[in-house]
Parts: sequence; structure tokens; C-alpha cells
Amino acid sequence: MNHNSSADILMPLSITDLSAMKQRGEKISCLTAYDASFSALIDKVGVDMILVGDSLGMVIQGHDSTLPVSIKDMVYHTRCVSNARQRAFIIADLPFMSYSTPVMAAKNAARLMQLGNAQMVKLEGPRFDCVRFLVDHGIPVCGHLGLLPQSINQLGSYAIQGKEQVAAEKIMADALELQKAGAGMLVLECVPASLAKIISTQLSIPVIGIGAGVECDGQVLVLYDMLNIGTSKRPRFSKNFLSEATNIEEAIKAYHHAVKQFQFPATEHSF
Repeated sequence: MNHNSSADILMPLSITDLSAMKQRGEKISCLTAYDASFSALIDKVGVDMILVGDSLGMVIQGHDSTLPVSIKDMVYHTRCVSNARQRAFIIADLPFMSYSTPVMAAKNAARLMQLGNAQMVKLEGPRFDCVRFLVDHGIPVCGHLGLLPQSINQLGSYAIQGKEQVAAEKIMADALELQKAGAGMLVLECVPASLAKIISTQLSIPVIGIGAGVECDGQVLVLYDMLNIGTSKRPRFSKNFLSEATNIEEAIKAYHHAVKQFQFPATEHSF
């Protein structure tokens, strides 16, 4: 880029850029953020994506699940994050029960994009009808399979998913169907590394893992987990990057570097 030009404005990454990273085998780094200060810091380090996660229900609001988070909360925090970033691609979660019908999903996704400035919305589970409807209306969608935090009361606990053959085949089939429905990205949470590797290879869209092994196209962690701060125990698949850093920026840099160099997650962070 010519730094002398008056149009020297850093353009945010697009879904096309992220797909190109997958094609050339470059790992995609992603962290959650919920406010402007962390957004600016994550962006400065060069992390590729910021997920404004409904995990804010736990780490910001102090709930014991993501269920109490409202669309209003999500719009507010997404706007805070997008105000401060220049380069990072921004994905925002559609919270619990905000996409029970395709029309409802579209209305709420529109709020996240128009008011929050999100570039993509994420929804949990095999909601092919919603994904198709959103994509038909020009809304980029990220799917989410494996452990679904919004279904915690159905699941009973935050446990690894897809260990049995039948469950693994279901996740695989759902992943292919989400891609067919038009999803531009997929998050895989708490699934065996071997399954995540197969899915990442089979899909042409970027697959981002959290507790899904090093073979995914990218990695995401909850910011507060990788800084080892929070109200609950850090999950096994996360790592405290602050323990070997002198400050937060250095910790984020170490995470970004570890993802890019295929060094995170290591075996102890995988299932």
C-alpha cells in the first residue's frame, strides 16, 4: 500500500480474504472481544478475526451460561468492537432464541450488521433453513457445530461431542449441509481432532476450531480464557498465554504467532 496516498485507510479483511488464506494453507487467528479497547489491541497485533461472542453473558455479565444474552446486548457490544478495529473481520453471535424462524433470524442479523457493523453473523446448530434464508438476503453466515453452548440445558454439560461414530457422522453431514446452504465459515467446538481434520479437508469454506485440534483452518479462543481471567475455570482446550508474557499485548501476540505457526493447539489442548 502506498502510504503517501490520502486514501491510506486500512480496509477490513473480507470473507474472500479468509477463504484465500484457507486455500494457501495459512492459519486464521481469531479471538473474542466485547469492547473497543480490546478490539483495538487485538487488531493492532494483527489477529485476523474478532468474534463478538455471546460468551459475554458469562465473562462480562457474570451469568452461568450464554442464555440470558439479548440481541440488544449483542448489538451494543458489536458496535463497541467495530468502532475500534481497522483490519480484523468481525463476526457477531446471534444469541439464544433470536433465530427461531428464518424471518426472525434475518431481522436480528440485520440489526447486528446495520447497527453493530458486523460483517458476518454466527448461529448454532444445523439450522439449514435459517442459513439459506439469510444468505439469500445477502447476510454472510458462520455455522457452529459440535458443542453448542446455547443448548447447554439439553446437553447437560460442556462435554466433548462427536466421539461415537454415529455422532461424528452426524456432525460431518451437518457440516456439509451447512456449506451447501450457503454458510461461508464454520466453527467446530469440542470435537475430536481427528474428526475436525476430516471436516476441514472436506469443506471448501474455512473451518475454525475451539477445542478441535490443530488441523482446522483457524483457531478461536475466548479472550478472557487465554488471559486466564474470568469467573469460571479455564477450559482444558484453552491456554494461559499471559503466563509467559509481560503484558496483554504480548500475550495476544504469542497466541497469534502460535496459531500461525501451527503450534496451538498442542496435543494437551485437543481431544
